[in-house]
Amino acid sequence: MGSLAYAACRPDSIHFDDRTLAHLQIVIGSKLRLRQSFFFSWLDPVESGGGRGSIWLDSTIPLVFDYAKSERHRINRDWLELLMISANSTVGLQLMPEPVEPPLEVDKVALVRRSWSSADNLVTA
Repeated sequence: MGSLAYAACRPDSIHFDDRTLAHLQIVIGSKLRLRQSFFFSWLDPVESGGGRGSIWLDSTIPLVFDYAKSERHRINRDWLELLMISANSTVGLQLMPEPVEPPLEVDKVALVRRSWSSADNLVTA
């Protein structure tokens, strides 16, 4: 289990599996490299209470990606594209499950919107 440590907002870090973390690093790195700030939201596992979290990401705040294992993961371009569409939206990056099969001629924006509604609207007012 890898973790993402973001300044001092959560001293225990935010834990994601290494595969998810690899995809998040690419998306978050792409946005921050362009000095684009945004929200990142996720659902916590049921085992840890099933809550949700959200942080504001900005290139001026230290961010560390810490992987549990040294192996590199094959990147799923479809998942990456869905995450990037989400990150570029007005609600920010919403972590969604990796697509099992590559979408065939589907509206990727509709897939992202569907994941938002199935995640019980992660964004709060």
